[in-house]
Amino acid sequence: MSLRLPTPPTTSCRLLAYASSFVGRRAKEVKRNFTSFSIPSASSSLPNANASISNGFPIPGGLEDEMVGYIFGRRKATDVAHSVWKHVVREGDTVVDATCGNGHDTLALVKLVAGESARGRVYGIDIQEDALRSTSCFLGQSLGTQEMEHVKLFPKCHTKLAEIVPEDASVRLVAFNLGYLPGGDKAITTRSETTLLALEAAGSIIKPGGLISTVVYVGHPNGREEFETVQAFASGLSTENWVCCKLQMLNRPLAPVLIFMFKR
Repeated sequence: MSLRLPTPPTTSCRLLAYASSFVGRRAKEVKRNFTSFSIPSASSSLPNANASISNGFPIPGGLEDEMVGYIFGRRKATDVAHSVWKHVVREGDTVVDATCGNGHDTLALVKLVAGESARGRVYGIDIQEDALRSTSCFLGQSLGTQEMEHVKLFPKCHTKLAEIVPEDASVRLVAFNLGYLPGGDKAITTRSETTLLALEAAGSIIKPGGLISTVVYVGHPNGREEFETVQAFASGLSTENWVCCKLQMLNRPLAPVLIFMFKR
């Protein structure tokens, strides 16, 4: 007795092939569409000539890749933040890491400002001694002696950031990576009331063409309130002097949120 197997349906195969083709085309379209966008009122003070803001300006390749990677879930919020910094900060600038944590943001900033001129400075702040020890150890393993000279660390609350920067310094960027210390005591977190004071201090020292960069974590008990505080602060800044934006995952309510405040 012979056994005849049913002929596989071709419709589902065609649908799968079409779906695969469609997804591939859409991914290319999204990437292509992200190569340009518009921001009202240009600012000529942005340091990187390739990143000058004008209507329909091209996004530099590295930032485009990070943005598309973030949209498709392949990049972290901090990856996007670091990529944005590269198009704002230049060698010799003064910058502030307002929440050192384990030192990864601090390292990224040192790599941007360090150079032969030795003028670049990274002022790092954290209220936790454990965080500063971790940052110092991480930087010591990652940087050479000359690069380490660009860094100054302070055991202070981020509300005091304006006090540690010399009065004549022109600050290009202040970075906040809020929440708790990874690997540390999760009960110790940044809080909305002190973060608001720190943002106000950052706004007072940022030069035109500079950036306040925040990564806000909404998953811990104080995170949602802190996010709302940061968002309200950015929303209240003058449209004549500031361009502010937010990047947020819609179907992942606990994902970190990026809020950038660019001073014209």
